[in-house]
Amino acid sequence: MAESPENERYDGVTVGLHWLSAILVLALFGSAMAWTYLPRDMGLRWLSGTHVSLGVALALTVIARLIWRLTAGRRLRPVPGKPLSHIAARIVHMALYGLLLVQIGLGFGIEWLGGGAISFFGLFELPSPFSASRELSGRLENAHGLVAWMMMTLVGGHAAAALWHHYAARDSVLTRMVPGLVRPSPGLPGKTTD
Repeated sequence: MAESPENERYDGVTVGLHWLSAILVLALFGSAMAWTYLPRDMGLRWLSGTHVSLGVALALTVIARLIWRLTAGRRLRPVPGKPLSHIAARIVHMALYGLLLVQIGLGFGIEWLGGGAISFFGLFELPSPFSASRELSGRLENAHGLVAWMMMTLVGGHAAAALWHHYAARDSVLTRMVPGLVRPSPGLPGKTTD
């Protein structure tokens, strides 16, 4: 017997790649904020290399996510609700994927046009295919910062919507992506259902 849309969950690979992406995005944003706003004399020079390496990890994760989603990932039916909310959710997901890809491209461009190779925690390097252009690298860095704030705004809205679905709408949107979480019973705070 097929599961109802309320009881379906994403497969483990989809869930794992989703949360790995979330952790990497937050770590990248946090490292950029620390690098930008904390005093330089705090000895945080290592954060720049860590940020770049985490960016490579995010690129690999996003590529894996897209391949998995297009080939083997479990596709779930929308949770019953208003069509407009389904359209809005689809637009936000597409915007998040788009911003992730743009941000990764900008990050690679900053490093390569800055004249350096991209190192992944010292394990391997990706040499620049471009001639160095500090001016263009600087422009990409400005765009990188703007896209980061746009992405974090969408991430915040995405998280708020997931919490709203769980605690206000009391549907299965959040339980589909959080292992072990059960959906609250409709209209009864504190009660849960599978």
